Amino acid sequence: MIRTNKLRAYKTIAHSAVCEHDVNKSRFIANISRTDSEISAVEYTESIKRKYRDARHNCSAYIIGADGRQQKFDDDGEPSGTAGHPMLEVLQKQNIFDVTVVVTRYFGGIKLGAGGLIRAYSHAVSLVLSQAIIVKRIPFEKIVISFGYEFVGNIENYSDKNKIIIVNKEYADKVKYTALFDIIESEKNLAALMDITAGQCKINRQCQVYCDIPIL
Repeated sequence: MIRTNKLRAYKTIAHSAVCEHDVNKSRFIANISRTDSEISAVEYTESIKRKYRDARHNCSAYIIGADGRQQKFDDDGEPSGTAGHPMLEVLQKQNIFDVTVVVTRYFGGIKLGAGGLIRAYSHAVSLVLSQAIIVKRIPFEKIVISFGYEFVGNIENYSDKNKIIIVNKEYADKVKYTALFDIIESEKNLAALMDITAGQCKINRQCQVYCDIPIL
């Protein structure tokens, strides 16, 4: 969970993944990682190239930003349009953002042709995505609410029913909960909490954050 000014929900991956497959004696190894900037995308790509420095090709593609504003691909010596672009298209079709994928090819001596290369690189990305956990990044508003002890039960019941995530609880003269509110529903939920506490709930709006929700 990180601070952000972006308010757009989007899909990404929870962690790095790797898989491989063979096509006519050529070995294709796909590595994928979550990257949230062009700098991290380039650094990840370079790390994979160093790992497989003896390979004929290390082709790559990335999409950065909740709106996919930064996109790039590299054929790394394969015929133009047969590797990096097909890899990028797989990410685009599955609406995966903040991600970098590198597909390494160890040439097996048999030429695959343009169509064969496109299928092989596309399939490699589809395979590695199937190994990764896909999550949806949901924007929330972090809000601290303070109220009397007599309202604890009603506040928690309402929070459970309306998907308000309580991340911290403090008990002193008053009860203080730090909670995450769905941005779209925050005004409605805050008004309801005020009603529950007869206007005695104090509200301190903090910041906006993203939370990762696994897509089952």
